[in-house]
Amino acid sequence: MLVGCIGDDFTGSSDLANTLAKGGMRTVQYVGVPAAPADSEVEAGVVSLKTRSIAPHDAVAQSLMALDWLKKQGCQQFFFKYCSTFDSTAQGNIGPVADALLEALKADYAIVCPAFPGAGRTIYMGHLFVDDHLLNESGMQNHPITPMTNSDIRSWIATQTRHSVGYVGMANVNRGNAVISAKIDEEVERGNRLIVIDAIQDIDLIEIGIAAKAHTLITGGSGIATALPENFRKRGLISGSKNTWCTQDGPCVVLSGSCSIATRAQVAYHKERGHMVLELATNEIIEKQITPEDVASQLLDVSGIPLAYTSSDSEIVRATQKRYGQNLVSTALEGFFADVAVSLRDAGVGCIITAGGETSGAIVEALKLQMLEIGPEIAPGVPALRAEKNLVLALKSGNFGAKNFFETAATILRGRT
Repeated sequence: MLVGCIGDDFTGSSDLANTLAKGGMRTVQYVGVPAAPADSEVEAGVVSLKTRSIAPHDAVAQSLMALDWLKKQGCQQFFFKYCSTFDSTAQGNIGPVADALLEALKADYAIVCPAFPGAGRTIYMGHLFVDDHLLNESGMQNHPITPMTNSDIRSWIATQTRHSVGYVGMANVNRGNAVISAKIDEEVERGNRLIVIDAIQDIDLIEIGIAAKAHTLITGGSGIATALPENFRKRGLISGSKNTWCTQDGPCVVLSGSCSIATRAQVAYHKERGHMVLELATNEIIEKQITPEDVASQLLDVSGIPLAYTSSDSEIVRATQKRYGQNLVSTALEGFFADVAVSLRDAGVGCIITAGGETSGAIVEALKLQMLEIGPEIAPGVPALRAEKNLVLALKSGNFGAKNFFETAATILRGRT
């Protein structure tokens, strides 16, 4: 294994695995820290964790366990993957995990670059944009778990880390990888160990990735990994063999626990297209007025691509959290969707599409999956995944995908409309 990756949620890990696989690396996504060694043919391993919104010390502990396993696989470079919208709070978990990985690897520094222009995430003047909006004006400021109220990645990460934060701006990024590398060295000489870097186009990420070819640790979104396969190819270290993919016929169901603007629009479009769309009331889930088995039965009893969701307006989400408590709401919804997914799988559903990082993580864990084989790209950042002999998945981050994402995903997963 050449590249060892640690993802803080399952959808983001799939995004990174997709990037590396498209670049020609034999890539496998693991669900949690594996108990056994990786297959010798694996060139990039992505350990998917669910650490984005747990206690910082737990996130650090799990990430270090993943790092230890990856080191034992012989990795030459390590990658800490977090969301391209930098989902975190003033306490973490991006900063604490990055600090711990730096120390464990005895690395002097790491770049910080969540940019992903293909999905509308860019960094300019150290500020993160979503399309043409600053992060804190994009809707992410209303995220129920990690509200992003500051678009300046430099000051946001500074609240989470023990280290000084440096910065390489667009003027130097435009001058290419040699200048980027020199400017990173200058920041390190000033005593900065986490270096935020601007990027507004894919070519910027490629140049940054080339500049980071000798870095022990890289942190960021999947975009910054674009150049990594080529770095290893130039050294004659990757085989160039691609992951194989087989479609899965049969019924397909969508489970959405995201309240992002993009997912809400996708749900509305799916309903307009005539598919069954079942809205689940959060209070009824918490008070056990409906059961996962009841919902699974309703989804199995219709044609098309049925969808169940709890996506609500951010004001409704906040009111529900105030009434029941944020932790209780999150735990109840994730557990409910996980149980629905298990019931669907047990009933013979071979194609499940999920929306929302926390929802996706809960479902993957409940299905007791061990590894995911990377298939074709459905949308930027979202690959098709083979989970078991008779089960394929699409794990979508809330903000990803066009309005017809669910139909597109079903077509690619099943090989038919």
